[in-house]
Amino acid sequence: MISGARKGAFSGLRKLVAAAMAQELKAFVVPGPELARAHGLDLAKAGLPLAVTPRHAGVLLIISNLPEGLRDAASVAYAQMPRPRAILALGAGNLAPLPVADVSADLTQEGLLSGLAQLRRAIAAGAFGNDVTDFEAPALEIRVEYTCPMHPEVVSDKPGNCPKCGMVLMPRETDASGGHAGHTPNESEATMSQHNTPEHSKHASAEAAQYTCPMHPEVVSAEPGSCPKCGMFLMPVEGKDADDKHSGHGEHSQHASAEATQYTCPMHPEVVSAEPGSCPKCGMFLVPVDDKDADDKHSGHGNHASAETDDGIEAHFMSMVGITKDLPRSSDGLQMDWLEVPYGPFFPGLPGGLGLQLTLDGDTVSGTGIRNLVGFAAPLVSTPVAAEDFIAQMMKTMPHAPVSYGLLAVCAIENAAGTKAREDTARGRAAALERERIASHLSWLSDFGAQTGFRWLATSAAALQLKVQGADTGQIAALTPAITALLGRLRRAPLMRMRLKGIARLDDSVDAAGPLARAIGLNEDVRSDDQTFSALGFSPALRTGGDALARLQLRCDEIDQSLKLIAAAGIITAPVAEDIGKAKGEGAAALETPRGAAHLRLVLKKGKVISAELDTPSTRHVALIEDMTAQQELGDALVAINSLDLSPWEIGMESRA
Repeated sequence: MISGARKGAFSGLRKLVAAAMAQELKAFVVPGPELARAHGLDLAKAGLPLAVTPRHAGVLLIISNLPEGLRDAASVAYAQMPRPRAILALGAGNLAPLPVADVSADLTQEGLLSGLAQLRRAIAAGAFGNDVTDFEAPALEIRVEYTCPMHPEVVSDKPGNCPKCGMVLMPRETDASGGHAGHTPNESEATMSQHNTPEHSKHASAEAAQYTCPMHPEVVSAEPGSCPKCGMFLMPVEGKDADDKHSGHGEHSQHASAEATQYTCPMHPEVVSAEPGSCPKCGMFLVPVDDKDADDKHSGHGNHASAETDDGIEAHFMSMVGITKDLPRSSDGLQMDWLEVPYGPFFPGLPGGLGLQLTLDGDTVSGTGIRNLVGFAAPLVSTPVAAEDFIAQMMKTMPHAPVSYGLLAVCAIENAAGTKAREDTARGRAAALERERIASHLSWLSDFGAQTGFRWLATSAAALQLKVQGADTGQIAALTPAITALLGRLRRAPLMRMRLKGIARLDDSVDAAGPLARAIGLNEDVRSDDQTFSALGFSPALRTGGDALARLQLRCDEIDQSLKLIAAAGIITAPVAEDIGKAKGEGAAALETPRGAAHLRLVLKKGKVISAELDTPSTRHVALIEDMTAQQELGDALVAINSLDLSPWEIGMESRA
């Protein structure tokens, strides 16, 4: 039986259903389809279509090892999948808090095919079962904690009093990540109790055996709780004050109890009741009125002017001016509630592993928080590592551009050792870099097509990317007509131009690199200073629009350019360093990756890398998100973020916002 089986006896009919389900599987990919393609996985060829959301998936497909934060997020996605559900892990290790994978296999196309065949058999044989256990994602667990309205830093797992001011701690719900899911006392509630000084609260805690409502002092309770009339938290009062309220010795309470004996509707003043409740005509809560006011309403002797406030609004009227007066003002002048909505780390159209917390003012983004759940750790080297192992480590650390970062490590090591590659080797390395640039840009086009609804672009670009990766110069030449045809169709698409023009425009004042800088018209390209690329006839492609459309056009131009550079090189060589023996020294290298210039500095000792520092373009570009999305409509903001072509793996864990 699979770990996510559906509860029920495995009858004859259910066996037929399970067999049919096993043949019609859909996968939700973690961290995302772009990482599956980067590892050469062709899901469509394997007969495993993608599901946009976990709700439509039967298989959680996990690609490679996941950091702890991403495993927590994956457990939430798994909990959202309908039963029967299964986990297929390719090249993955520890999955906790997820269940153990139903099938594990190598992170290759062959591993995908064999693992999928095993999974189909497992689902057909165990999609239903009587011994089914519930799965609860720890990230969704809610617990109750207690905090002080005046000192929110005071948090306790038990009710009690604040050690700073003595106020009663108020309950609130919180999830496993520390987010608050329940009520947090607002500013007005906190202000109601500012009289509770430490000295006063010590005395009050010794005598306070009763609780009252700040707005309705006639409400008194022996236990903490909420006011039955307005719902506010009851506040502790001293025993003497409570006695005064009930004995009639308190001036305010005596006046209130003598006059506030009737309730009326703010919208229908003819509705009067001796008890609190709701209006039978409109359902609004009845508000208390004095006897004199109630008589005036019915006799017609009331003074109309006295029933209005200074701004001309009727007393007790639920005015939107009053409700929204303390809310932040929107760019259009309206004042509305602002909502914080999480997007990612598996949201379609955003880089897998990148989490966003968007503050929405209606459908406009007014603020953006960023949380990266993947990324490289610093320092890159904790113990001395052999040069060839460091190169392999760099390639594994950057799955979206392994050749680029492997070659960057090769160049830095050779510079530190004082060696230099032969001319034909340098040409082959340049061609390998350009092949990866083509594949990376095609991957971005595929994700971009999926996000904007151009399905033909998503499918065609993904298929070409998988063919380009690992291809030799002859195969690249054979693929050139198909790639050129796709780019031509994309450039002629009028809807694409209409959708992207003017979105997230950048100027030359921003800190941008790579395609983002060149789409502004800035000649920033490490290849311009490289002798090998100069010999191949390289000159940077530039655009001047600076918006999402210019970035798309620039990447199309660079695909055309890379095809020509590969043809001129005539050879593709893997990033392998020359033999450096027991060399020592310091070296640095810069390389134009598909997303921009990356810089690596390292130190060699006895032929081993003992320290290394890395700067990546995505680390620079992630800082552009907040300004780029400010006051943008939600759809445009998501398109803007995707146009940056971020790789969360290139963003150091210490750089998370």
